[in-house]
Amino acid sequence: MTTQTDLQTLRDEVRALAERLSALEAQPTTSTTAVDGAAAPDAFWALTGLRSRLGDAESTRDGAVMLVGAVTLPTGAPVEWQQSAGTRGMFEVEWEDHAAAFAALGHPVRLELLRQILSGTHATAELAGIESLGTTGQLHHHLRQLVTTGWVKQTGRGSYDVPASRVVPLLACLTAVAR
Repeated sequence: MTTQTDLQTLRDEVRALAERLSALEAQPTTSTTAVDGAAAPDAFWALTGLRSRLGDAESTRDGAVMLVGAVTLPTGAPVEWQQSAGTRGMFEVEWEDHAAAFAALGHPVRLELLRQILSGTHATAELAGIESLGTTGQLHHHLRQLVTTGWVKQTGRGSYDVPASRVVPLLACLTAVAR
């Protein structure tokens, strides 16, 4: 048997739920975009921001690309980087000038070398002690390739570092091929 108190409690609960639902419906909606087939709120927040910055400007109507990242390296050093470029004319110019930079990343030893340097091993003597990096001669060959293409810079005699301007692009490349 339902009592008046039970009915009043039920009415109060329904009223509270209706108020909560109204409050939720009144909130601004966030964009949802499909990511790998599933809806994810604000999945493309960076893209949305890039589009809003582009607007209708004549110089950017063809689009833009952007790399952005905030990273804490294994050494504890923070690296933040943002780089963007308009795409106007990008498809009309030759790309072969960039082949050497990509080729430098195309060797497993060079990728391991970059990982080791980013992890805090900077001195040639220390790097030479890592068996997977090959002989001292091979190590110097790989370091030259990375220095020549700008992935690594020499910071002193026998000491190397990955420039901050290359950390996020490198990690973006690795992210792009990890799928």
